[in-house]
Order: sequence, then structure tokens, then C-alpha cells
Amino acid sequence: MQRPPPIAAITFLLALSVGINYIDRTNLSIAAPLLKTELHLSASELGFIFSAFFWTYACFQLVSGWLADRVDVKWLLGAGLGLWSAATAAAAFVHGFVPLLLARLILGVGESVAYPSYSRILVEHVPEDRRGGANAAISAGQMCGIALGTLAGGMLVARLGWRPFFIALGILGFLWLVPWLMVMPSRPPGHVPEASPDAPRIAQIARQRTFWGACVGLFGANYFSYTFISWLPLYLVDYRHYSMDRMGATTGAIYLLVAVTAMITGRAADWRIVRGLSTLAIRRTICASGLAVAGLLLLVGMTFIESPISMVLLFAAYLGWGAFSAVHWAASQTLAGPLAAGRWTGMQNFIGNLAGPTAPLVTGILLDHTGGYFWGFVVTAVITTIGAASWTFVILDVRETDWRAA
Repeated sequence: MQRPPPIAAITFLLALSVGINYIDRTNLSIAAPLLKTELHLSASELGFIFSAFFWTYACFQLVSGWLADRVDVKWLLGAGLGLWSAATAAAAFVHGFVPLLLARLILGVGESVAYPSYSRILVEHVPEDRRGGANAAISAGQMCGIALGTLAGGMLVARLGWRPFFIALGILGFLWLVPWLMVMPSRPPGHVPEASPDAPRIAQIARQRTFWGACVGLFGANYFSYTFISWLPLYLVDYRHYSMDRMGATTGAIYLLVAVTAMITGRAADWRIVRGLSTLAIRRTICASGLAVAGLLLLVGMTFIESPISMVLLFAAYLGWGAFSAVHWAASQTLAGPLAAGRWTGMQNFIGNLAGPTAPLVTGILLDHTGGYFWGFVVTAVITTIGAASWTFVILDVRETDWRAA
């Protein structure tokens, strides 16, 4: 009989991997103030490169979701992390627009395996009433990755340049593979969830109202996230006139605070579910209210864009987004159930991550045409609020889909 997997150790490694994931996808933003000058890039060209990662990241979600339900996720996640770490290190040696674009495209392919693999692992190994905490740990890992990446990365880039930073990140990813291959058990031979006759196909998932509600919600949240992951460092340096060190410290503080918010929110949601509050009442409410807070506070903050008040409201908007991030994947995993966790996550992440190529590019174009960040951030606020409305009016229940009936 196979021993039960060490859930705590696996959850920790998943949280660590998503931290590495987000440092690697945001390193370009951290380096942007120097890289933009060194490679002679316009704001539109920089926005184009920011968005390039998401072309492959979004498209390969469908492939990765299918693979997560078909193959051993131990090796799928390991191979993906190895590929994206190699792409990160390789980007340190580029000297032009096209090679940097190619490195970002490969990075997107590697990172596409992450969330479908996480959902497959959590659905198989973590009970429903503990899944919020596990997803919150992954969400906190994401925030800590961005925080530590901007804080340490900002200081490292300021002192040594951006190329050594990229090389160090590539090495860090390969070091993660050692404990992962030791701790994560392999899937038993012949254990293929898709073999069930009740496992849904893409068309069945696409017919679910809740699926589309979750997709719109994720698109709104990702638009908020990717706008600021891409442009916040440059906004602080160019518009607020922060030094590289202060930019790193400010961005790091924001994401560390969001990480704490995510952990508290996820644990609180599990605690309430164990004590009888329905999954619908807690997770749907947190998703809707979190995005509403993020969108509306950002919109209000833009009326004070010339004032320090806008930074306070931006901090508060991030807390709402952090609350959403803590529970939305747990809600999606409940909706999908064990039969469809990988494929549902891949499809939802594909649609949600269409915000990736859109948000950085739209913000860059608006910046070039208006000379300021106001309209780019207003568009972000409106789209985030639409995501909140989707969780309020489209998703009316959060329970496992009956795929046999579907």
C-alpha cells in the first residue's frame, strides 16, 4: 500500500514554486527602468514584451490542463519548472528585442503547467475543508515571490545590474527540483482520472454557467494583477520619482501585506466552512467583495493621482485583490471536482490569462498616447469591477458540478 503523501511538505513546495514562478515572470518589470534604457525600448515596445509571456502562457493552459489529468503531475510540474528556469537564465544573455521576446515566449510555455498541476494535486490529496488554506498558502507564496523579488531584486539590480539577477533566478529554480523529486510521490501506475466514463470533455465544461462566471472573474482579477506587476515599478520610478531601492521596498511591502491577507482569508474561510457556513456563502462572497474593493478603490484613487492619498488607496485595493486570490481557486476546484480539476483549471486559466497580453500592452499604449498613467489605471479599475459583478450575478452557487447530469 502506498503511503499517504506528506501534505504539509508538498504544500510548502508548491507555495515555494509559485513564488519562484512569479519572481521569474516579474523580473522584467523589476529590471525595466534599466533594461528600457540599455535596449532602447519605447513604452509600447516594453508593453509588447511584457505581454509576450502571456501569449504562450495562456495558449498552453489548454495543453497543460489536459496533461495534468492524463500524466503524473510530479514530472509535469518538474519539467515545466526546469524549462522556465532555463528561459529565465537565458534571458540574461540577450542583447536585443527579438531574443528577449523569444526568451519570454519560452518562459510562458514552462510556467503554463503550474496552476493546472496545483489543482490536480490539491483535489487528489487535500480535503475540501482544508483546501482553502492550501490554496491560500499558494497565493501567499505568489505574493511573497513578488515581494521578495521586487525588494531583493530591486536592490540587486541597482547594485549589480539586471543580468546577474536573471542568472541567479534560473539557478534557484533548478535547486527547487531536488526536494520536489524527493518528496512528491509518483502517481500509481494506471491511475488516470480521465479514464472515468463520467469525466467531462471541453464542450461539457464550456456549457457550464459557473465556468464562464469564474473565467470573467479571473480575467478581471488578472487584469488588475498584470497591470501592476508590469507597470508599478516603472510608475514608482518615473512618475513618483522613487529610487530603485525605495521602489523595491514599497512594492515588496505591498505584496507582503497581501500575502498576510491571503493567508488569513483562506484560513478563515476554511474555519467558517468547518463550522457550518456553506461554501457558497463564504467563497463566493469573498471573491465578489474582494474584487469590488480592488476595482472601486483603484477608481477612487485615480481622482487623487497627484496626491499621496492615491498610494494609500492603491495599498487598500491590493488587499481586496489579495482576499480574492486566497479563495478563488478553491472555489473553482470545488466546481470542477476531481474528474475535471486539471482541465477546468487549464481552460479557466487560458481565458483568465488573456488579460496577460492585454493589460500591459493597453497600459503601455495609453501611456504613450496620453503621457500619463491615469487612463490606463482607470481601465484597470473598470475591468476589475466587472470581474466582481461576474461573481455576484453569474455564479449563483459554489458546489461540485454533477458531470453525469451535465
